[in-house]
Amino acid sequence: MTVESQAQVVDFAYLEGFAAGDRQVVGEVLALFCQQAEAWAAGLNDSNPDWRALVHTIKGAARGIGARALGDVCETAEFGAPDDLPPVRAALAAAVQEIEAYRARG
Repeated sequence: MTVESQAQVVDFAYLEGFAAGDRQVVGEVLALFCQQAEAWAAGLNDSNPDWRALVHTIKGAARGIGARALGDVCETAEFGAPDDLPPVRAALAAAVQEIEAYRARG
């Protein structure tokens, strides 16, 4: 299945509009998100006593770039249980994968 045939994980048009079409800004924001995602992924487990705060942080960042599905699963996990963390990890990985594909297209 190609990226084009999958449901869109990140609404790049939202981010592009927010950045007034400045592709350099969009690229920098997405690069920062991906860098942060590496650190976030390491803390998305129930052995991290601050996992709820981390999920809250990811929720805000996700919504800021137009990754609504990630923001939604984060909202659920933020007020849920550790069993809600696997969907967060999966949604974060999907967002990063789609961002990397978008950035590769230039």
